[in-house]
Amino acid sequence: MGRSPQGFASRITAFTNNVRRHISGRDRAELAVLGAALALIALALVSFVLVGLVLDGETQGFDERILHSLRKADDPAQPVGPRWLEYAALDVTALGSATVLGLVVFAVIGYLLLQGLPRMALFVLIASMGGSILNGYLKTLFGRARPDVVPHLREVMSLSFPSGHAMTSAAVYLTLGALLMRVSSRRVTRWYCMGVAAMATILVGLSRVYLGVHYPTDVLAGWMIGLSWALLCWIVERLLERRAVLARAGQQESHTS
Repeated sequence: MGRSPQGFASRITAFTNNVRRHISGRDRAELAVLGAALALIALALVSFVLVGLVLDGETQGFDERILHSLRKADDPAQPVGPRWLEYAALDVTALGSATVLGLVVFAVIGYLLLQGLPRMALFVLIASMGGSILNGYLKTLFGRARPDVVPHLREVMSLSFPSGHAMTSAAVYLTLGALLMRVSSRRVTRWYCMGVAAMATILVGLSRVYLGVHYPTDVLAGWMIGLSWALLCWIVERLLERRAVLARAGQQESHTS
């Protein structure tokens, strides 16, 4: 007689809960850092492959087909979809602008400082400013011109690869999502915070392609590099926190001995 799916699921749940009971909070933190490090390595490898394909021109045909598919065949200046979608894309793309991201970052930093959390405020500042500086350097390094296969629906002046909106929004919003996850007590709330951050990042990137100001591979690279930078900052911050906790524990032991 076969085992029911419900019975199998309950055994898996019981096994998972048993493992969690035997793993201390410190061990879980170390495993989280290890998992983040492995994800960072994987993202770096994929990013290197993508950069190589873009520089060799292997992705040009794919990029141009996607941009053409988002415009009307009889008038490339008109995007597909209802008129309101263009206005929505213009609104959404502003979420990844330097002005909006700067306001969000400085508002969060002010809140953290008022709450007496200067180390977290510094973490947010470094993650956001570092991502912006890194993007400017990479744009100059690769020097890819903006797409000219369809008319732009938004005025742009900088180079194309990687997408600054996609990269900096990933660095900022995902960093803030991770920060909110740490201060949230319920698991569903933690995943909600990260889900909202990821959704904002994805929508900003998609809007850049829809507006014709970026190739899809520009946005994909921006997402991956921005996520890599956010992961790197998170790993460093957790390691520094771990070091501070051990230092405080050592001081307490020395006082009690």
